[in-house]
Amino acid sequence: MAELHVSKKSISKLFSDMQDKKFIIPDYQRPYKWTLEKCETLWSDIENFANTDAKRGADYFLGTIVSFKNGENSEIIDGQQRITSFFLLLRAFYRKLEVMTEDDDVRGLKTQIEPCIWDINPISTKVSDKTKIHIISEVATEEDNETFHKILETGLSSENATDNYSVNYRFFKKQCDDYAEIHPMQWKQLCITILQKCIILPIECDTSEVALTIFSTLNDRGLPLSDSDIFKAQIYRNLQTIEMRKEFTNKWKALTQVCKEAKVSIDDIFRYYTHVLRARNNDKSKEVGLRKFYAEEQYKRLKDESLMAEIMALAEFWRYINSEIEPENNNYEISKTSRKYLQCLNCYPNEYWKYPISVFFLKHQNSKEFDTDLIKVLKKHIAFLFAKFIDAPSVNAIKDDIYGTCIAIQNEDNFNFRFTINEEQLSSKIDGQSSSRLSRALLLLHAYLNTDQIELIPDTFDIEHIFPKKWQDTNYNGWNIDDAVLNLDRFGNKIVFEKKLNIQAGNGYFGIKKQKYDLSNIAVVKDLSNYHKNDWIKEDIDLREIQFKNDLLNFFKLELN
Repeated sequence: MAELHVSKKSISKLFSDMQDKKFIIPDYQRPYKWTLEKCETLWSDIENFANTDAKRGADYFLGTIVSFKNGENSEIIDGQQRITSFFLLLRAFYRKLEVMTEDDDVRGLKTQIEPCIWDINPISTKVSDKTKIHIISEVATEEDNETFHKILETGLSSENATDNYSVNYRFFKKQCDDYAEIHPMQWKQLCITILQKCIILPIECDTSEVALTIFSTLNDRGLPLSDSDIFKAQIYRNLQTIEMRKEFTNKWKALTQVCKEAKVSIDDIFRYYTHVLRARNNDKSKEVGLRKFYAEEQYKRLKDESLMAEIMALAEFWRYINSEIEPENNNYEISKTSRKYLQCLNCYPNEYWKYPISVFFLKHQNSKEFDTDLIKVLKKHIAFLFAKFIDAPSVNAIKDDIYGTCIAIQNEDNFNFRFTINEEQLSSKIDGQSSSRLSRALLLLHAYLNTDQIELIPDTFDIEHIFPKKWQDTNYNGWNIDDAVLNLDRFGNKIVFEKKLNIQAGNGYFGIKKQKYDLSNIAVVKDLSNYHKNDWIKEDIDLREIQFKNDLLNFFKLELN
């Protein structure tokens, strides 16, 4: 039977009980992520408490920490962010004491703080070696662990260091210094309050399995556990040897870096991967939460030997898409044509399109026809998703088709979206999308449908109003303010335009703006520079609107029929 030991301890008691022992922050944990804002909140709360409730004998409750006995040491499963921050806070107080004139009070406070941070010589009852600190961080994804240990050892931090340990330590040190200067009589009492009145409820387990179970249900204070934090702990827990755990830790560190470069979270990659697994099982059921999906059958899916390799490959694929960093030893490429359509999908109002593309990648990554087939899939997806959004702008309208598409791609079946185009109805509904969440995507797609558009359009493109939003009556022939309001935001009056050129063109007269249009590398803009008129009025917007709709409808019909 699992054993739990729960007790109420002050910071002083909790930390000083670690003589000849260590708090271990295991390498599968998250790096130290407390922001300066969290430290400011902690300091403010404690300061207010010291001046109010503490004087009436109350305690300040800091929450729970979860650990398990690992030999003589305590491996922290939940609560490492707070524990780490309090070590920095106590070291800041001790640093202040080190430079103060020593009297009985200063010596007494140092005697209380020293056993919280370091081992005490049992004979001299003093600190003889400040490298023997009570906390060791083994977090493999953080490059500055040594910085943390050095701060605790020396009480010094480089003013140029930007890691969280250094930034937060300098903050606590400044607060200590300022408080001691402004409130010299209260400063020592504040130190005592932190040591004796700040209370933690440690939950100590006899096994890592029990601790990780509790870890799965708790949140660290102000820093909720992500789903991937849970997955990381569960995978780590299932590995039997030190070598296997170290190998996994290095893989997770690499995955963290790849996801950062891909501009996605690890949770995102696991979510995409759920649809790969669902497709392999022909699962078209309602999607469940990410954590619930992987928790089924005691996290059975996380025990698959191929999991990390496929997760990493998928992360590298999305990094290749989002940051153009090509994976090593890959057998596929993503062409400029594919990137045009991917850029259009990136403007789509939700991420459901990424699920079938993820399935396609893991199914076809070694195919010689990868890019050719990818282009076909992307075009069909754009046609369906854009047309469906125009017809029924709801996520629920596409879910079943997306799930079915994932399965069809996995089984290498032809897939047909359930959407029949009624040109007249869809054409009228396009009008209502000119200011919707889809308008940017539609304008970008239309720009790429121009056969002269060879190069990629910068992601930072602006939406240019050909007839400008700000104007003067004297500059425009045949316009009044009422007509302008009705026509400004129509698709016929909008184009995608390079940001820099858009700024230069400003709100000028169309005949003058054509000079800036001529400098553009976007074909639809370049075409406008050769427009046969210098005035841009309602009939021009009407004509361009008709062409815009026809181009989109022809694309939709071609790809969906």
